[in-house]
Amino acid sequence: MSRAASVPNQLSFLPFSGSRAVAAGLISRRMLTGPAWCRLLPDVYVHAAAFDPDDHRMWCDAVALKLPAGAAVCGLSAAYLWGVDLLPRRSPVHVVLPRTGRIRRHPRIAVTNSTLAVDDAVLLNAVPVTTEVRTAFDLGRTLPRSDAVAAVDALLHRRLLRTEALARYLDSHPRWPGGRQLRELVGLVEPLAESPMESRLRLLLHDAGLPRPVPQHKVADPQGRFIGRVDLAYPQWRIALEYEGDHHRGRATFRRDVHRYNALRAAGWLVLRFTADHVLRRSGQVVQDVRQAIDERRTQP
Repeated sequence: MSRAASVPNQLSFLPFSGSRAVAAGLISRRMLTGPAWCRLLPDVYVHAAAFDPDDHRMWCDAVALKLPAGAAVCGLSAAYLWGVDLLPRRSPVHVVLPRTGRIRRHPRIAVTNSTLAVDDAVLLNAVPVTTEVRTAFDLGRTLPRSDAVAAVDALLHRRLLRTEALARYLDSHPRWPGGRQLRELVGLVEPLAESPMESRLRLLLHDAGLPRPVPQHKVADPQGRFIGRVDLAYPQWRIALEYEGDHHRGRATFRRDVHRYNALRAAGWLVLRFTADHVLRRSGQVVQDVRQAIDERRTQP
């Protein structure tokens, strides 16, 4: 039998309610038990060809079919649907339910019961999702501090919201759990941050009492010719701080980096390069290196 005859177009790609599909005459209950279909949740199936256990969007679509009225995808899952992927592998779908709302427990669903106003959620490709500002509000309150900065930075970087809008939302929701953390972070977040690790590096410097660096600073040579853009900079001392992610290991990127670093040095810039290991496990050394560089440059004529 051909694919077209065995798999209705309506069921080819997205998760669906098995009972509704049977009621609509699209498939039989017996067919759902066959190898052509994968059961994701109770009464929720997807065609085997569309199944990917690591596809968080698929799981969001599936969970949306089980949400009660007034509920929405939230937190890191909402950020993912808005285009900001900070999820660990095989993360459950984070959902917020009204305080009296209930949903059947499942390893793929992480539930928070909270107040959710009507205008705190929107439909995004048929999935109820917390708005951009509510998503930032929740992540900034509930995540560990460095993760919260990285998440809000990423939402701001994608121009999904402005810092002022988040501050106004926070002011209109006083005394919510985690509000004190978010209020501090509103003054620290940076729309120009281009990676979570860059955000963590900036927060590390702040917590050590070091001056706030300039993000994504454009450097020119003495003749005014553009050399390159550095992740973080102290222009007054010509110090550049670079986060080296895995993408810098490619041959072409490595060659461009060598040329850029040589040009920066020729223009009188000191470049400090850090990896995730430095930021996460050798933070004291990072602070020491940056402080020493600033002290040395301050004393130079």
